[in-house]
Amino acid sequence: MTTYAVFLRGINVSGINIKMADLKSALKGYPFSDVKTLLASGNVVLKSDLSIKDVKAQFEKCLRESFGYDAWVVVLTSSRVAELVDACPYPADDKATHSYITLTSDKAMLDELFEAGEALGGVEQVRLGPEATAWLSPAGGTLDSPFSKLSAKPRYKASTTTRNLRTLIKVKDAAADL
Repeated sequence: MTTYAVFLRGINVSGINIKMADLKSALKGYPFSDVKTLLASGNVVLKSDLSIKDVKAQFEKCLRESFGYDAWVVVLTSSRVAELVDACPYPADDKATHSYITLTSDKAMLDELFEAGEALGGVEQVRLGPEATAWLSPAGGTLDSPFSKLSAKPRYKASTTTRNLRTLIKVKDAAADL
């Protein structure tokens, strides 16, 4: 069995409210084991014999059927999450800035987003791999930052999601504990 991290896009915002206990319960009918939810922002670690592609398909099917919304997730192996956390050059805890990692299930969309971020100017970002980019935001100004506004555009909704580096560290640690 492979340990995976699943990152849900857009839950517990904009009227899509899912309790993590309800999500865990809904996943019982799917080919996943050792399911653990983390934080209310939609982070799950689990084990499965399925491929990444099939975990994504089954997880999205569960969300659509159980909670009735057009759901998207990004799925990574737990080992890849650990590599991305370790590769991030930004601090997890800094009073002046917050470190974020944007994850994708579509490399071309992340390529486009990264290039658009570069064109904004003044955005400190680095590509961590084909499925992730790290970026900094001033503390207290994340939602108003130009890159945050760019990455929130509907164009990227189905294929990207962003997490604070501290959250990814918690996901990494939870996956290691499975």
